[in-house]
Amino acid sequence: MSYMLTSSQQKTICSQLGRVKLQLLYKASIHGFTSAAFHQRCDNHCPTVSVGYNASGYVFGGYTQQPFCQSGQYVHDDEAFLFTLNGEKLLKYPVTTPANAVRMMSNSGPYFGEAFVLVNGGKATVYTSPGNYYNFNAADIHGDDLYLTECEVYEVETFPEFEKPWRPVVWENEKRTEMMDSIRLYCPLSSSNVSQVRVLLIGAVGAGKSSFFNSISSVFRGHVTNQAIAGCSTTSLTTQFRTYSVKAGRGGKPLPIILCDTMGLEESTGAGLDVDDIISILKGHLPDTYQFNASAPLHSEAIGYRKSPDLKDKIHCVAYVIDATKVSIMPAKLEGKLEATRRKINSIGIPQLVLMTKVDEACPLVSQDIRNIYKSGYIEEMMQEVSTRLGVPMSCVVPVKNYSKEFELDQNCDILLLTAVIQMLRFADSYFEDLSDRLSNVETPEY
Repeated sequence: MSYMLTSSQQKTICSQLGRVKLQLLYKASIHGFTSAAFHQRCDNHCPTVSVGYNASGYVFGGYTQQPFCQSGQYVHDDEAFLFTLNGEKLLKYPVTTPANAVRMMSNSGPYFGEAFVLVNGGKATVYTSPGNYYNFNAADIHGDDLYLTECEVYEVETFPEFEKPWRPVVWENEKRTEMMDSIRLYCPLSSSNVSQVRVLLIGAVGAGKSSFFNSISSVFRGHVTNQAIAGCSTTSLTTQFRTYSVKAGRGGKPLPIILCDTMGLEESTGAGLDVDDIISILKGHLPDTYQFNASAPLHSEAIGYRKSPDLKDKIHCVAYVIDATKVSIMPAKLEGKLEATRRKINSIGIPQLVLMTKVDEACPLVSQDIRNIYKSGYIEEMMQEVSTRLGVPMSCVVPVKNYSKEFELDQNCDILLLTAVIQMLRFADSYFEDLSDRLSNVETPEY
């Protein structure tokens, strides 16, 4: 069955309930606007969210922790509430008489006290009576349009906490040291004639691209640093193309990886990073500190334009930076820009992975202990959704927590960040190997 609730509406409702998802039980247009159909599909399920829709465009409903039945009795529920959705904003009306929060009527659909009924009397109508156990304005709920075009009931499912991590990680200081050493000693394939892997970071405004570089730099400096401009803004704080070489400690040698930062992607046309500029970056045409112009992409006659870039100037791996707290509410236009970008990068043959940031903000279980990252069913669900939306395998999605408010480093955060860098280097190796194979095929004469 298809959900009538949009993903952003589901996200808004779920934000009131914790780390949960909605599973559709009953859809009146399919199962029938009858009390019998409702009870057959929904009895003994809980918690539930019941949602009504009318031709005036109103979306409204109620939540209860109690399972529906046909006893005719009132049921106590301290957590019950009614709501209406105004765009992505939810107006919530908590129960005022918990002892009479829900009534289990056999001849109706969801029945909240004597105040609110969907599929009233087994008909495609809504009944409201403000002040009886719930305080609200009826016109705000449904705009005085009492005829339902649809009614849905969703069961609320809590994301599981796994006993064992579904992606094993060694959370030991020895592992952290081993990973740092492997990055320091990494050398790109000799046939590539490249000393540093160049990784392009692409993502929406505020996703954490600049913060990722700062965090990686912090790991190798031994304390939190903020070399790249990072912060909270509705428009990109990065206005130039910047290439950041991570150094092995204060005054140390550059590591074999360069992180390339760009303007943030924005959903509006003519705003944020232009897809054509991305192609110029990938091919090595853009010079460091190039000033982006969202209304006019770089052209070949611009000052500093590299007309014949070497392999060392090109991008060897692309990392999409996605905010875990906004996966489910990603705007369609932004998703379209990411899709267009991914298709162009695929055509060039550059490997791509995803950095999923702010995992601690997205999941309370992870906020308590970052080591719960692969025990969280919610994080797994978000990673699966990112995988589907961006068209990359789950193995290409790497969750990380950037340093943003901390003064001191955390060993477990470091391990996640270093894991991401190692994956980038592995992906770059694949790029160089593929490039070498293609050149060999071209140079090998046919007999």
